[in-house]
Amino acid sequence: MFETTRYEASRRVRGTAILTIAISLYAAFIVWYFTILEGVDYEAVFESMPPAMIEAFGIEALATIGGFLGTQIYNFVWLLGLGLYFAYAAGGLIAGDIEHERMDLLLSFPVSRSRLLVEKTLSLLLPLVTLNVVVGAVIYVLVQAIGESIDPMYLVLAHALSIPYLLVCIAIGVVLSVLVDRAAIAERAAIGLIFVLFLVESVVGGASEFEWIQYISPTYYYDPTPILIDGSYELLDTGVLLVAFVVLLLVGQVLFQRRDI
Repeated sequence: MFETTRYEASRRVRGTAILTIAISLYAAFIVWYFTILEGVDYEAVFESMPPAMIEAFGIEALATIGGFLGTQIYNFVWLLGLGLYFAYAAGGLIAGDIEHERMDLLLSFPVSRSRLLVEKTLSLLLPLVTLNVVVGAVIYVLVQAIGESIDPMYLVLAHALSIPYLLVCIAIGVVLSVLVDRAAIAERAAIGLIFVLFLVESVVGGASEFEWIQYISPTYYYDPTPILIDGSYELLDTGVLLVAFVVLLLVGQVLFQRRDI
């Protein structure tokens, strides 16, 4: 069982290692940069920034290491960067095999379309888990190394609660992957949709007359900065993301079952 998952995951080992190292190096730079900002007037920094930017990247409590990491790493890399990455990776899962005429061969084996789709999706758990575990550990060690402190439980929560959000991004890519025959189209559409949803929640959703629109964006249900600062989060939001992931994956399975290969 799970032969497809093992095979697809093995193809992602090198990319996962490179991405993990790159984000860890970026995190090291951000932690180091925090040490040279002592004495900065953060209120003046806030005043010089447009409200939309403050809302988009969760810029608050920059004087604390938790608030600084939330702004510089988690709201930027985890919410936007990794959201785009996983949606892009999922966008090529099915469309890539269809485009290169491998899908007929895969479906000739005794495996259902539903199982094939699920196993391919599970292969993305390799980078998903690796990034959260390794980068989380690296950040904790770096924070300790500069003489600052961050509650390890808050850090664990920030990473654990990011998983449902990233799973939704994966599911969005999967749905797009079964709708089209070219991987490039599905990948670009996934990137574009995640970016639009990010803007919808952070910019458009801030307007009172359009407040309702922010609820359709997965970024609304995951805010890492309050978690890192004081451990505050809404468990209901995590539940909404998990339900959205399951629903989107089921939609992808139904579409995949009905489409002509």
